[in-house]
Amino acid sequence: MKAFLRSILFFLVVLSVSTGFAADEVTVEQPQATASALDGEVQTLKQDVLDLNKELFILEEELLFPSNTQVAIFISMDVGEFFNLDSVQIKLNDKMVANYLYTPREVKALHRGGTHRIYMGNLPAGEHELIAFFTGTGPNERDFKRGTEMIVKKDIGPKMVELKISDRKTKHQADFVVKEW
Repeated sequence: MKAFLRSILFFLVVLSVSTGFAADEVTVEQPQATASALDGEVQTLKQDVLDLNKELFILEEELLFPSNTQVAIFISMDVGEFFNLDSVQIKLNDKMVANYLYTPREVKALHRGGTHRIYMGNLPAGEHELIAFFTGTGPNERDFKRGTEMIVKKDIGPKMVELKISDRKTKHQADFVVKEW
């Protein structure tokens, strides 16, 4: 009887050891398979979050700046021989809405034909006063500050205003032209 009990005990130990190895093998292989599946799910979730973020940004733009009240102001340059831009200040209806200090890299981009959206906001339909101050260095490396003002007539729909700095060769100085779109 003792021999029989020993053989059953031996069989149970062998069975438990072999089952333990099989369980270990499954647990070793399962995390690798699970890790690759999780990586795929994480990548899918990341893409979903990026897509959702894009949609939220577009919705935010539409809600904050509806097309019927939207106003955008752009800065551009033509040549720039007589004026080296440092900064621009924009006032709408006696309220400072933009104050921007340009880096040399940004000025070079403007010289190459780029435009900078300096302000985007909302205005109701009607007439609004726009005042812009340009500071920089003029001819003979002298400090130069120039302002321009205009009345912007805002209708229903988006309004774009371009403040263009161009050279006036006859006077050897910069001229500031305001253009509405």
